[in-house]
Amino acid sequence: MMLITMLTTGTRGDTQPFMALGLELKKKGYRVRIAASEAYQDFIESYGFEYAMLRGDVSKIIESGAADDAINADNPLKFFSSLKNEKMMGMMVNIQKDLHKACKGADAIVYHPGAAIGYFAAKEMNIPSILASPFPMTPTKDYPALIFYDRPRFGKIYNKLTHHIFEWGFWKVVSGPLKKYWVQQYGEGPNDFSCPYPKQRTAANPTIISSSPTVFSVSKDWPEHVHSYGNWFMDSDHSYQPEEKLERFLKAGEPPVYIGFGSVGDKKNAGETTALVIKALKLAGKRGIINTGGSGMNQTEEIAEDILFVKDIPHEWLFPKMSAVVHHGGAGTTAEGLRAGVPSIIVPYGNDQFAWGRKIHELGAGAKAIPRKELTAEKLSAAISYTQVNEIQSKAQEIGKQIRAEKGAEKAAQVIINTLETFGNK
Repeated sequence: MMLITMLTTGTRGDTQPFMALGLELKKKGYRVRIAASEAYQDFIESYGFEYAMLRGDVSKIIESGAADDAINADNPLKFFSSLKNEKMMGMMVNIQKDLHKACKGADAIVYHPGAAIGYFAAKEMNIPSILASPFPMTPTKDYPALIFYDRPRFGKIYNKLTHHIFEWGFWKVVSGPLKKYWVQQYGEGPNDFSCPYPKQRTAANPTIISSSPTVFSVSKDWPEHVHSYGNWFMDSDHSYQPEEKLERFLKAGEPPVYIGFGSVGDKKNAGETTALVIKALKLAGKRGIINTGGSGMNQTEEIAEDILFVKDIPHEWLFPKMSAVVHHGGAGTTAEGLRAGVPSIIVPYGNDQFAWGRKIHELGAGAKAIPRKELTAEKLSAAISYTQVNEIQSKAQEIGKQIRAEKGAEKAAQVIINTLETFGNK
């Protein structure tokens, strides 16, 4: 049975799409090994995948503050410079060894852009590599790269240039620790050590994108072997059972508004943010579910009947039951909100979150984004009320229906299978 290794990086939202892709490959008779943070070992193994450990609990790394600059970078320059801080670099060098080890014995390597060692390991082993991106990053004239998306526009040539800058900048960040590890291992850097992303556009080395064509259309100027068929969704977390108090709350009134900021919330100001959110819900006259599973909000002692505090509820289960979802605008959370067919209000903290905030509003599926630095109870209340009008609700439902029909993971899995066949026939 052929083995496909998947190299992920980041939080659960970064890891889960790879699991969705892996489930489709397992259906076709392939073994799948997933390299991910040790925090997700039980989750990954519960679906029958082989697990390869990446040292370090990503949630604890975030809580430590080591990644604060990267998480909250609000312009492209800050994004690239933040990822090169000393603490982050040290952790990234250690992780290269684990990523490389996970590739041993594989017949193909599917890798996140942040795990670019996958390309060089595949070359070393003479097997195909597949770049698996959570967002469109192949250069196009149609729109700017995500970290430039919510900034001034200067035309098609500029749009394409921003993608090249993004590829170069991303490579500059990951290449340092990768080369340092490789030299430690072999005494020299990998052969043809240069940016791998532009090389992942051939039949034997394609790119697949976990993104919906409904949200970012497939660009006509993309090469043939760049594939975007839809997000890679898991149907449900089969281990999840809702608490009785949550089921009672959902049945007790109209659909509530969900508010949660994932792992990017500011722990120091958690009390202030919680009070702001509660005030916004009251001003809008809405029931609310507040997720304190990250570090951005706290449960208060005074618990109102129309507000429920929760932790770590699967978005795919909860979001379809909401009247709107307020979140930080991570790619995975944004996709789940769109799939659920409910309007979103994005409160971006940094990086690509500003792009998703702008895109949601452009699609007509939510309110205009409110950057965290500008968030007030009054602005959030107005945004919540905006999402409750029929036009916005209907548009969100229409987009959700389109996204649910796309079968992105199934089609992307077939690209991987075709790649193995192409490579075997070379």
